[in-house]
Amino acid sequence: MAESKLHEVLRRASLFLDDNRREPKVAELLLEHYLDVDRTAFFAMMRDPVPEDVLQRFWSAVEAHAQTGVPLEHLTGYAPFYGRDFRVTGDTLIPRPETEELTQLAVQTASPEPFTIADIGTGSGSIAVTLALELPQAAVYATDLSTKALEVARYNAAQMEADVTFFEGDYGKPLLEQGLQVDMLVSNPPYIALDEKSTLSDTVKNFDPEEALFAGDDGLAGYRTIVNQLPRLVKPHGYCLLEVGSQQAQTVQCLLQGAFPESHVAIVQDISQKDRMVKAGPLIDS
Repeated sequence: MAESKLHEVLRRASLFLDDNRREPKVAELLLEHYLDVDRTAFFAMMRDPVPEDVLQRFWSAVEAHAQTGVPLEHLTGYAPFYGRDFRVTGDTLIPRPETEELTQLAVQTASPEPFTIADIGTGSGSIAVTLALELPQAAVYATDLSTKALEVARYNAAQMEADVTFFEGDYGKPLLEQGLQVDMLVSNPPYIALDEKSTLSDTVKNFDPEEALFAGDDGLAGYRTIVNQLPRLVKPHGYCLLEVGSQQAQTVQCLLQGAFPESHVAIVQDISQKDRMVKAGPLIDS
């Protein structure tokens, strides 16, 4: 039996995924992963044969993705975020590009002086770890209700040598119990309304943890909790940065403005010109 050349394997797998209404690009990314090569080396190998053991693992992954929608990131075990690879599992939300923009906003907002940050609902730790690495002057805290998610976050922090203090608990509650106040609160809380579940792709709704996706009160319950905790969690003249669903920005802006009527509360668009973040601060407690 003739050996399969890389370009032949890539073409067959891409067509197979396309026929199954999946993104053909996944074939390329999986092949790079199983061959353990970067993109430049990958394209230089196009006429090379693919080792049999790689072929078996690759086709098993391609078929699983085509049939069930299991995300690429669960097949490889990691997701890229802010130029780094983070371990992800079924216990953590796969970090999205929009969340990179929230993280960038936090980096731009942070003071050059010693600074404290809380990442509420940290999941894989992508925001908290990134901020700790990008802002060496900052002390970073992170919370999550999920023990298993925190295991992943702690692993990522250890692998990247990021100094993050993790607490298990709901939203800001563990920080309040410790009597901690921070200069900046950052959060990408669950914000999808429960009745929107049927509109999500199987790749999302069947594999991301429900508690990281869905919230009651039409997706606003998490924001209400955070806003209620803000006066005790964030120091005077501190900041609150939230990722929001594209249709929720004005409502979340109103919640924050109602709690801090003397403060500046702005809607910030993402690279696609969608209302994706709300930034409040400096916070002035009325």
